[in-house]
Amino acid sequence: MRWSAAMARALYGPHGFFVSGAGPAGHFRTSANASPVLATAVLRLLDRVDEVLGRPARLDFVDVGAGRGELLTGVLAAAPASLRDRLHPVAVELAPRPSFLDAGIDWRAAPPSEITGLLIATEWLDNVPLDVVEGDRYVEVDPATGAERPGDPVEPADAAWLARWWPAAPRAEVGRARDEAWAGAVGAIERGLAVAVDYGHLLGERPLGGTLTGYRAGRQVPPVPDGTRDVTAHVAVDAVALAGSAVAGRAYQLMTQRQALRALGADGGRPPISLAGSDPAGYVRALAAASAAAELMAPGGLGDHWWLFQPVGIDNWTWEDGEYVVDTTRHLSRSP
Repeated sequence: MRWSAAMARALYGPHGFFVSGAGPAGHFRTSANASPVLATAVLRLLDRVDEVLGRPARLDFVDVGAGRGELLTGVLAAAPASLRDRLHPVAVELAPRPSFLDAGIDWRAAPPSEITGLLIATEWLDNVPLDVVEGDRYVEVDPATGAERPGDPVEPADAAWLARWWPAAPRAEVGRARDEAWAGAVGAIERGLAVAVDYGHLLGERPLGGTLTGYRAGRQVPPVPDGTRDVTAHVAVDAVALAGSAVAGRAYQLMTQRQALRALGADGGRPPISLAGSDPAGYVRALAAASAAAELMAPGGLGDHWWLFQPVGIDNWTWEDGEYVVDTTRHLSRSP
């Protein structure tokens, strides 16, 4: 079968990787489950969105690809009563609702419509199933073994996407389904902000052989779509961003996770050693917090993830700290 069908069954089928067992946290560390630093940063972002929206009576907080609700749980635990009392937390996930989850969290298979607030998708798009192409044909895969063979000719819509976003590559991954998924998520927002956090690449830097791979039990493994492992591929971030911007009618902003977390108050630096003498317990706490932040901001690791910010229905959203900005023609450019 084509890779998109194989991924869909392996990840989200009756016994798929994401809908059975311990979920992703039992196999690898993501930004959402690595430490409480992300929850603290997202809470600050949520407060900023709340302020821009004028502190509405109900503020939606939607986590797409919520896993077992780790990020939502962390944000709710740290939120002040003045915010939590107005908050409508929604987990969007195909797995069954965990029995231990806070009863106040709404559990759904798809985002609600008419969202006012913040929608965040942390390492969701990389698991949206996609097709793989070699030359002018789709690649077919045996779900049991991972063995591949040439399939049918590439359909016109996918050929057009490849010509625009991943031209002249011997092997490429067709991200059109991810563009559509993100556009759908953005389209569910009436007023607020959509944020995608994921690893990915930009036009001109696409890997010639693609990025499809697997993860299981903390190790990178071959991408055999048999349901025993995560099967994932990096996101064509600029293609996704433009799809969301077209729906929102507003420019997007893009920065690395390292920059986003710093802008939201995270600090991966070590606390001053003098604190160890004046407040040993405080020094230990500060050191643990710095270590957790450093993991999320590390070059070559989680710190290189992209944060895509897409405002919807608001004109006074600005972020001044991004390394990457979008000019008026919506082409990606590096800021001075």
